[in-house]
Amino acid sequence: MSAKDIIENQIPEVLKAKPELAKDINAVIHFDISGEGGGKWTLDLTKAENWVSAGLEGASKMTILVSNDDFVKIREKKLNAQMAAMQGKLKFKPMDMALAMKLAKLL
Repeated sequence: MSAKDIIENQIPEVLKAKPELAKDINAVIHFDISGEGGGKWTLDLTKAENWVSAGLEGASKMTILVSNDDFVKIREKKLNAQMAAMQGKLKFKPMDMALAMKLAKLL
């Protein structure tokens, strides 16, 4: 599993199953994932569909910076996201705790 799989396949599946998450978050989020399997993506939850696109597009409400390995571990519940943030492995710019908590429901 890689960040690409999670962002391009798993996140849209979750959003299709739980459309209320997109409405609740209602923001543009950039993912900047480093390392092999990483990349840059835009998650636009202000749209009704086609939420994920490659690259960093438009103005984001938050940018998430993390390594591919740590992102996969967080998704697989092998790494606690709050601990990763406190250890500097998971960074949010700007730090918006309310938005981060909403995103946690999606991830």
